[in-house]
Amino acid sequence: MKKHAVVIGSGIGGLASAIRLAHAGFDVSVYEKNAVLGGKVHSKTLGAYRFDMGPSVFTEPHLVDELLGLASKPVSFSYSLLPESCRYFFSDGQQIVLKSGTSGTKASLTNDLNEDPIAVESYLERISKNYRLLRPVFIESSLHRWSDWFNRALVPAILNIPFYGLFQSMDRWAKKRFKNPKTVQMLNRFATYNGSDPYQTPGLLSIIGHLELNIGAFFPEGGMVSISQSLIEAAKSLGVSFYEESPVSEIKHERGRVSGVCVKGKAIPADVVVCNADVHYVYETLLPGIKPPSRILQQEMSSSAIVFYWGIKKKFDALGVHNILFAEDYEAEFNAIFKEDRILSDPTVYIHISSKMEPTDAASYGENWFVMVNAPIDRGQDWPSIVTELRQQVLIKLQKQLGEDVAPWIEEEFVNDPTTLAAQYNGKAGSIYGNSSNSKMAAFYRHPNAAFRLKGLYFSGVTVHPGGGIPLAIQGAKIVERMVHADFKGAI
Repeated sequence: MKKHAVVIGSGIGGLASAIRLAHAGFDVSVYEKNAVLGGKVHSKTLGAYRFDMGPSVFTEPHLVDELLGLASKPVSFSYSLLPESCRYFFSDGQQIVLKSGTSGTKASLTNDLNEDPIAVESYLERISKNYRLLRPVFIESSLHRWSDWFNRALVPAILNIPFYGLFQSMDRWAKKRFKNPKTVQMLNRFATYNGSDPYQTPGLLSIIGHLELNIGAFFPEGGMVSISQSLIEAAKSLGVSFYEESPVSEIKHERGRVSGVCVKGKAIPADVVVCNADVHYVYETLLPGIKPPSRILQQEMSSSAIVFYWGIKKKFDALGVHNILFAEDYEAEFNAIFKEDRILSDPTVYIHISSKMEPTDAASYGENWFVMVNAPIDRGQDWPSIVTELRQQVLIKLQKQLGEDVAPWIEEEFVNDPTTLAAQYNGKAGSIYGNSSNSKMAAFYRHPNAAFRLKGLYFSGVTVHPGGGIPLAIQGAKIVERMVHADFKGAI
């Protein structure tokens, strides 16, 4: 008789875990609290405009291909490398289009920002090498079990510790290599990919930029939602059962081992439970009587966000698929978010426009704008007032950069803030990535992919190891699969 695995949450980490466990021989059930599957990777349609509601940057598509290869029948999924990774708009009016790949990055940093070509080449090679060294021991593995320490890749990774920038901030690490503050600002922004502050997070996290700077960003045909849709199709082909609007209220356990979950008052037996929910929510709500790992859970939280979804009844050629309109004082912006629990009056604005690649995502005369500003977590601030004020500040910034008032062109609008994000995804106080990496060792203190005190309980997703983003969530599911195989020792 097949063993039963329950997956709590249908985000990318949950879907990847469901696919891998079903392929390994488990009978898998996925319980999702919301009416739609996919976690943050789902979409919303407003009038003639379709919006991806969550992640918008797609890298390492081969990881999705690998998962789809486990399906029992072919699943269609297409993507292409974007010719440019991002367009940058600086407060003094300078605009830079960063072409994809190492050569494109090098050309922009040397020609547009007057950086030394040798320094640029050295930096790009360094973050590429650091990524290759750390990937097998820190991304594809967790080092939370003794067996992972018998990895031959661990020795070269340890020998290169002096070159990771572990004992200086990401900002300081970049400033030692480049002279133009704009270059440093461009490199610092990658700290936001896991909700952290580049003036606090270690230079080690500069490897986040490797995938975009040395390779580039990809665009999935149909938008980001096609990633989750394809994974759902693959999971269903393997017999995975999905239950929407079915929040898990408790993880059952006895004698140090999980025994199942409770859904709508009904006990569901399970041999394995994989949590794709925020790890803080799991311990605070789903595991009564289990002592939480306080050292991990009491770390500083990652940032949240305010997102405006605007249907714009006009096309703006100055904007690309990915766009960053930088704050003039970047350090002050992060101080405001992490130390003052507020948003700077001149914030950095990110705009994603999928209709640049997928015209059917917008009306024929317009574009779908995903407009995001990093925000502090919810500590009881007056969010309706903050959103109203921020909207005006963003519009002023856009008018300055584009030379035109955007407000009259907005015909559809929806907004997410930390409170709505917390309610929909159970992220603690609206935090997007769980803990931040705002300390030298924080990246090493993310919750492992298996529970400390309960056998049969595992974790995948952006709030646990190895971290935030679609690629890391997929890698976390692979770690879960390996742990389950080791724990069950051929019993599946």
